[in-house]
Amino acid sequence: MSTGLGLESLVDQQISVITNDGRNIVGILRGFDQATNLILDESHERVYSTKEGVQQLVLGLYIIRGDNISVVGELDEELDANLDMSKLRAHPLKPVVH
Repeated sequence: MSTGLGLESLVDQQISVITNDGRNIVGILRGFDQATNLILDESHERVYSTKEGVQQLVLGLYIIRGDNISVVGELDEELDANLDMSKLRAHPLKPVVH
């Protein structure tokens, strides 16, 4: 699996990562390796609920193992800044089943 070229363009940009266990982690991509291990800075986890707004848990500098990553996506910072997280409701993601 060749991931280097796609991730290179995202270094120093804000990304969203969905892990195999259903977590959504947002942060600035600082680095990665051949196993797709990611280093995120200024990161936080977004915890979704159907009863209350999105909770954002501060993680800071964070490493995510490549074998625990389902999706990596670029985040539109302007659009994201305009979202009112306190009004968003959603079911938490279920873990990925292989």
